[in-house]
Formats: sequence, structure tokens, C-alpha cells
Amino acid sequence: MARSIRDAKLAFVLPVFNEEATLPPLYQALKVEIDRLKPSDYEIVFVNDGSVDGSLEVLRQLRRQDPCVKFVGLSRNFGHQPAINAGIDRADGDVVILMDADFQDDPAAVPALLREWEAGFDVVYAIRVNRKEGGIRRFLSAAFYRILDSLSETRHPLNAGIFSVLDRRVAAVLRRMPERNKYISGLRTYAGFRQTGVPVERLARHAGTPRQTWRKIAKLALDGLFSFSYRPLVVLSITGIFFALTGFLTVGVMVARRLFDLPVAFPQWTAYAALIAIGGLQLLWLGMIGVYIGRIYEEVKQRPYYIVAEQEGIRTDGPR
Repeated sequence: MARSIRDAKLAFVLPVFNEEATLPPLYQALKVEIDRLKPSDYEIVFVNDGSVDGSLEVLRQLRRQDPCVKFVGLSRNFGHQPAINAGIDRADGDVVILMDADFQDDPAAVPALLREWEAGFDVVYAIRVNRKEGGIRRFLSAAFYRILDSLSETRHPLNAGIFSVLDRRVAAVLRRMPERNKYISGLRTYAGFRQTGVPVERLARHAGTPRQTWRKIAKLALDGLFSFSYRPLVVLSITGIFFALTGFLTVGVMVARRLFDLPVAFPQWTAYAALIAIGGLQLLWLGMIGVYIGRIYEEVKQRPYYIVAEQEGIRTDGPR
């Protein structure tokens, strides 16, 4: 069956954290694109992730002027990925469009993504180009995507963030994934189906400073790496074998030197340096193993991934 935007219901999902100044112009920009697309129906689901500014009041005002605006208020700041997950859980559309609410994901690019959905692709992700960010952040982001792609069993597209279009079937699959430390972009790739990317210019923030601190970025990177690969543990095993063999060889040489009076000398400081290096590596290995164990602990506790304090306009029986 041919797909048509004009016969489809669009569901936009946007996580919000302290975006009071950005929300009104972002909503207006989205409305411009929606009016151009002329879908059969639409909804804009904002997820307030424990904002401490006036974001929630702005969302209430938008809701009063447009009944297609819906919002979910989380009980506290749970983080970017849980907020997106809360939106996906409540999005009721034939197509789900994931976007950040800081205006770095350009609403004008939505029609290009949706055209690929009309062409038959179930997942269409934006490939970030011309990012308006600092050099260090761009370098680390590029390095993360390459490391994730090289270590993961699943091939991950480079520079593909959260901005994407998901068919209803893919959104349903994401809702059924039960883990607590989610990396939505990776799970989107893991889900499979027909996928493609569209180059989209990454805009500068509309107002304020980036909400993703280095600590949050680091956690997201670790979630991506440790959720989709156990190869770091394989690397630990290989390096452990290497150092064990090196240690046995060193002991063998020292014993031979004693027994046969071989002219082999080991400066005393080299032994101390080797012990310190091996001790540091052991701590690194234990820490990495601890990360995996900690993730198992989080899964076993089965605490809610997020807690909803309020919501308006959301179907109580869930997506149809």
C-alpha cells in the first residue's frame, strides 16, 4: 500500500528541559511545516523533563491555543533518553518524528525526512552536517560514533542523532524494549526494518546554553557503548593474556639469569614502573567490569524508567 503524508497522522515527540525561550518559536516553525504538509491529523507531544524554568507554563499556554499540542510532565529530571522514551510510549501517530526541543533539529528538514518515509523506508534519520558546536564537542562526537560502530555487533550510522522519522511499526518495537539504560538511536538501528539517512544541517541553539553537560554526554556515550557491545571485555581478556605471558617470560629470564649467570640486567626502577602500570591496568579492568555489573544491577531492580507527574491530551489507553 502506497504511503501518503496527507493520509497519515503525524506525531512529533520533543523532550524539554529548561527551554522556556525556545518553545514558542519552535512551535511556530513546526506549525509552518505541518501546514505545508497538510497531514490528515497531527499531534505535538512535549515531554517536560523536570524543567525548573517556565517551560511547563509555556506548554500549558500552547495547549490552550492548540488542542493538538499535548504534554507529559515527569516528576523530576530523568534525562534525555527517558524523556524521549516517555514521548514514544504516548505518541499516537502513523509516523513518529523525534526531535530535540533546543531548535538544533531544523523543523524545515521534516518534509525531506517524510518524503523518504513515503518512498517506503520505515526509519529515516538525519545525518548531522555543518554542526554549529565547538571543535572539541564535534571531535568527541565523531569519535564516539566511530568507536560505537567499530565495537558494536550492529552497524550504526555515523553522525545520526535523535532527529528521525519512525514508522508506527518501529515505534511499537521500541516501546517493547525493556532495558533501563536506553540509547534510543542505537535501539532504533537495532530494530531493523528499511532504514536510510538524509543529510541535515545541525543548527545552533536558539537560546541559552547547551543542556547536555559533559557528564550527561559521557553517560549517554557509555550507555551506547556498553548496551551494544561486550567487546571491551574481550579486549580485557586479550590484554590480560598478554601481560600474563609477559610476566611468565620475565620470571623465566630472571630464573635463568640466576641459574646460569646470564649477562642480563634489569634496572630496579623498571620493575617498579612495570608493577605500577600493571596495577593501574587492573584497576581499569575492574572498573570496566564494574560498569557491566552495575548495568545488570539496574536491570534487576526493575525501577520505573521514568515517572509521570501529569499529562494533558494523552490517550489513557495508549497508542491505537
